[in-house]
Amino acid sequence: MPKIISSVEAASQITSGSSVMFGGFLAVGSARDVIDEIVKSEVKDLHLICIASDTETTGVGKLIANNQIKSAQVSHLGTNKTMQAQMNSGQVNVEIVPQGTLMERIRAGGAGLGGILTPTGLGTAVAEGKQILKIDDKDYLLETAIKSDFAVIKAHKADKNGNLVYYKTARNSNPIMATAATITIVEVDEIVETGELSAENIVTPGIFVDFIVQTKGDK
Repeated sequence: MPKIISSVEAASQITSGSSVMFGGFLAVGSARDVIDEIVKSEVKDLHLICIASDTETTGVGKLIANNQIKSAQVSHLGTNKTMQAQMNSGQVNVEIVPQGTLMERIRAGGAGLGGILTPTGLGTAVAEGKQILKIDDKDYLLETAIKSDFAVIKAHKADKNGNLVYYKTARNSNPIMATAATITIVEVDEIVETGELSAENIVTPGIFVDFIVQTKGDK
């Protein structure tokens, strides 16, 4: 059964040098309270895995602006000039991963697979240094699975066994990331008793969740 902790306690789980997946897209569906506490901490040299680097004042962009990121696998940098500058200067080592490929690589990590085959990125910089396999006369890139030390995700509700339901587009990357980390921390709007959530609405089973944090801010 997962442990219910504060956002401060959640942030303290993450140590310098850890790889961390952060759910959300442009801060929608992000664990805002936990991220804010990580920003306040002295943790550094994190490997960031996310869809978007958000902005300097929202979501994971706060970690970037605070110089806590050493490397990243990310799809979208267009809204964060600080991330662009850190990449161009070599301060942060960035692997740009097409969004669909990123999610599939994480899904593969959660499923215990070694990787995926995709035509996306063939003939571009994405393919540099990667193995190309021909299947039925069609070329595919071999993209390796992605796993992490931590996943910091956001859900709408959790029961005390850690079963999760999500709210609209906040569902985005969170369910997939929950499966592919050694330790999963979820921030939720509400914690209910076990049995109160409809089994038809549960997206993430509690077996994937280690810590639950109830948000302090607006839902």
